[in-house]
Amino acid sequence: MNTPLLLTQMVLFNNSLIRLDYNPATDIMEVEYPDLHDYLLPEIKRSVDILLDTVKNYDVKRLLLDSTRTIISVGDVESREIATYLAAGLARTRVQKVARVQSPSATVENTAQQNIRHISQVQALPFKLENFSSKALALEWLGGKA
Repeated sequence: MNTPLLLTQMVLFNNSLIRLDYNPATDIMEVEYPDLHDYLLPEIKRSVDILLDTVKNYDVKRLLLDSTRTIISVGDVESREIATYLAAGLARTRVQKVARVQSPSATVENTAQQNIRHISQVQALPFKLENFSSKALALEWLGGKA
C-alpha cells in the first residue's frame, strides 16, 4: 500500500535566540521574534543575518514572526534599529507576505507598532505586512494567495 509523502516542518536553524521552522508544503517559515536585551544586540543582528540568508537560500515567500513571548528591555532606539534592520533585509528577498503574531504585553505591542509605523514612513515595503492576535489567523492569511 502506498502512503502519500507528508512534508512537515523542518528545523532549519536553532540557537538560543531564534529557531527557524520551515514547511516546504506551504512555503511558510516560522520564527519566534527574539527577546531584545542590550547585551544580546550584536548576537541578535547575527541571528537576523542567519534568518535573512535562510529566507534567500530557501526562496521563502511567506514568513510568520511570532512575538507572543518576546521580552523587550532595550530602549526605543535599539528596538527600532533591530526592526528596521530586519525589514530592510527582508525587502531584499522575495518574501511576499509577513504575518506578525502580536504580543500579549501592551508594552511590547506598543513598541512594535511604533517600529512598524516608523519603518512604513522610512521605506516602502515590497511585501504585505499584517498583525494578528493568534498564530492560527496568521497562518490562515499566509496560506492564502499573495
